[in-house]
Amino acid sequence: MAGSSPTPAAPVVRPCREGDLAAVYDVCLRTAAAGGDARGTYEDGDLVADVFAGPYVHLEPDLAFVLDDGTRAVGYVVGTADTAGFVRAYRDAWLPRLAGRHPVPPSPPRTPDEHVAALLHSPERMLLPDLADFPAHLHVDLLPAHRGSGHGRALLETFFAAAARAGAPAVHLGVAAENTRARGFYDRLGFTEIPVPDPGSTTYLGRSTT
Repeated sequence: MAGSSPTPAAPVVRPCREGDLAAVYDVCLRTAAAGGDARGTYEDGDLVADVFAGPYVHLEPDLAFVLDDGTRAVGYVVGTADTAGFVRAYRDAWLPRLAGRHPVPPSPPRTPDEHVAALLHSPERMLLPDLADFPAHLHVDLLPAHRGSGHGRALLETFFAAAARAGAPAVHLGVAAENTRARGFYDRLGFTEIPVPDPGSTTYLGRSTT
């Protein structure tokens, strides 16, 4: 019809680029409250992404992908094919970049920022013996407007293929016990629960990469 606006292109999954970092950090914060918006929760708005997104983009760029809506990244998946190797690189190459910005918090941590900073400074928390058969792990987040349309599945299937090419036979992830929506999504993608002693508020799930 004359004068009508062109139909927006469908969002596409593509490799993460350096220019996506600000959008990835924004998505991470806006989904950090068990899938909900955590803006205003932390004094440092970059802190959560400095733990759960930034190190993967920096250390594992071949396993970082975004959902691009034509204007910016509105979702992402990041991870590693080798959790043990990633933990070593995290301590050796990622923490030194942030030491001045996020100092080691007091023990026990008291504020939301201190709780996340404690995670930042303890990457070895990722090394659980019960997850050894699932050497890859990932984090995936989508802005709410882009959920329920198959984009999360597309992101994960892209990651599975890349992790398999990198030699990982299986992948794990952690999901907050209260995030029932995410748990249903992972169940539909073939993830099953991995028994982990004293998992706290996190449920661990795993599946093959093929």
